[in-house]
Amino acid sequence: MQAFGRFIADNGRWLGGGFLLTFFSSFGQTFFISLSNAGIRNAYGLSHGDFGGLYMLATLGSALTLPFLGRILDRYRTATVAVCTLLMLALATVSMGLSTSIPALVVSLYMLRLFGQGMMTQTAFTATGRWFSANRGRAVSLVTLGHQAGEALLPILFVIVAGAIGWRASWFTATGALVLVALPVVTLLLRRDRVPQNDPETILRAPVRHWTLSEVLRDPKFYLISAGVLAPPFVATTIFFHQVYLTELRGWPLTLFAAGFAVMSIANLAFTLLAGWLIDRTSAARVLPLFLLPLAAASFVAAFVTAPWAIFLFMALMGVSNGFSSTLSGAMWPELYGTAHLGAIRSVVVATMVFASAAGPGLTGYLIDAGVDYDLQLATMGLYAVAAAVGMWIVSASLVRTRELDVCERS
Repeated sequence: MQAFGRFIADNGRWLGGGFLLTFFSSFGQTFFISLSNAGIRNAYGLSHGDFGGLYMLATLGSALTLPFLGRILDRYRTATVAVCTLLMLALATVSMGLSTSIPALVVSLYMLRLFGQGMMTQTAFTATGRWFSANRGRAVSLVTLGHQAGEALLPILFVIVAGAIGWRASWFTATGALVLVALPVVTLLLRRDRVPQNDPETILRAPVRHWTLSEVLRDPKFYLISAGVLAPPFVATTIFFHQVYLTELRGWPLTLFAAGFAVMSIANLAFTLLAGWLIDRTSAARVLPLFLLPLAAASFVAAFVTAPWAIFLFMALMGVSNGFSSTLSGAMWPELYGTAHLGAIRSVVVATMVFASAAGPGLTGYLIDAGVDYDLQLATMGLYAVAAAVGMWIVSASLVRTRELDVCERS
């Protein structure tokens, strides 16, 4: 514990900057945007499927843009990219509050998804993956806590603020937070890059070759891992996007569901730190099979348990899964493919995750409008998570065997 505290103290500026980037990425995350779901649908006369389709369109546009935009992290300093991303996200929140037409709404959603969910997270994790080596797992886990803090604090704050001044004006408060708090503090913290050469080398681990993006895209393991990595954004985004519909279906108060985010964040916090510790003690490849089983259980709870306490069990299980998956997302790719082209590689990974988060709300919104039972949809998501977990176990076993052979050859 003392060593962990010293690690935080010695690296506070970089960990703090990454934390703030993930925290303020919340303004582009589905859990936050969906809090305006009812207001948006009422303002524009949209059904669940209509809004889900528009959201999918905007998110797909973001996913298609991200592989090109994300490469700038391989060419420019982190501080420069972070400042530009924060300014564009602030512009997106202004646009969301001012939009009065469906085209303007789609553009606003596109910018929120691209610069919030996409580039803010991409910048934080790419920089952390480069700045840390032997302690990458715990560094990523600490930076990831920004997501958990946002999920815990912002939903209930938004519900309170929107109840007082309306959902449109609430987006302007987000603008103020970005410009007055995030921008100056992040600029100060990240003005100097960290050099990871001073980290102690982790023994018994083979050195990682720095793959190019084209080499990664020819590697079958990349697609097998991606198939599992896509499950959390698809399932979580779908459920959180339609949280208003789920609460109406169950007869739950929306405020109770919003309060459940705090439970998710507590579980998320604990298992994010646990995942970071496990990754540093073993490897990301060994941790890979663990993160999808709680997601499957969460889906089954949402599908079959109708009592109000199900909110908190569901949220706790989602927190466990998110804690593992978010830390793995930051630590796994540099461990497997190196850091020289990490910006380009992660941009493709994040784009596929964004694509999954786009497909979920659109597809389920269409199915809801078509009268397909929502409980059946949730159960199907749980089965997909189980199947993906089996695939991750197979991939993990292969990666571990390959890594052990490499270590034996070195020794």
